Amino acid sequence: MAFDGHDLNDYLQSAINVAKAGGELIIETFYKEKSIETKSSSADLVTETDKAVEKLIFSTLKNKYPQHSFIGEESVSDGEVVEYTNNATWMVDPVDGTCNFVHSFPTVAVSIGLTINKQAVVGVVYNPILNEMYTAIKGGGAFLNSKPIKVSGQTDLCKSLIIHELGSGREADKMEINRQNIHRVVQEGKVHGTRSMGSAALNMSFVARGAAEAYFEYGLHCWDYCAATIIVQEAGGCVRDPGGGEVDLMARRVIGGSSVKIVEDISKLITPIEYERD
Repeated sequence: MAFDGHDLNDYLQSAINVAKAGGELIIETFYKEKSIETKSSSADLVTETDKAVEKLIFSTLKNKYPQHSFIGEESVSDGEVVEYTNNATWMVDPVDGTCNFVHSFPTVAVSIGLTINKQAVVGVVYNPILNEMYTAIKGGGAFLNSKPIKVSGQTDLCKSLIIHELGSGREADKMEINRQNIHRVVQEGKVHGTRSMGSAALNMSFVARGAAEAYFEYGLHCWDYCAATIIVQEAGGCVRDPGGGEVDLMARRVIGGSSVKIVEDISKLITPIEYERD
């Protein structure tokens, strides 16, 4: 599929191929002892595998698309400045769910998204441990292991399963707002239940496949939800800024749901948590 002169199918296949290669590195080290470092907090972790997978993805895609821009979790963590423009920009989380990876908990994913004109147009979220590959390109639908997927379409919050995350930050004030948000969604929204799986990309992908009705989080980064944004959208779901308006990949907040109504109903119940933009 062409998009402003770009071959999205070619980009998608490249992302799938390199996600599989990165997944092999994750599988090789998944059950082994890991070398762990901390970043912004005791829960914000990085391993040698994170770095190796990102290096593999970046070197592969930069070699094939030298005119494109690149934003990666570990590159930014090492001091690289985020420069987000209308240029074709790859956003990569090499191991989304690093804490899960450290504990050999099987919800981890390679997340590779592409934006053009600041719009998510290609998404690949690959869980190599469970061999689940979520893919989408703009206008082409969403797929799990090459089979089409759709959101549940649920519009009634009290009949919904909601996914949320505490995030890796440990600031007391932000954690308290987060707690209150979850409490209101459960008590006032009267939802069926909540889940927390430790991977933003997979959380959103579960919404896309119809396994949950919504996911919201504050404090995440563009590489966490870029790929999954287009996957949810192409599965027929709604992805927005929790404060209203279109999703902003630099705002560090997102809500995705099975319907506009679910997204709006949750947004009314939760209090914004402010983070510095990416």
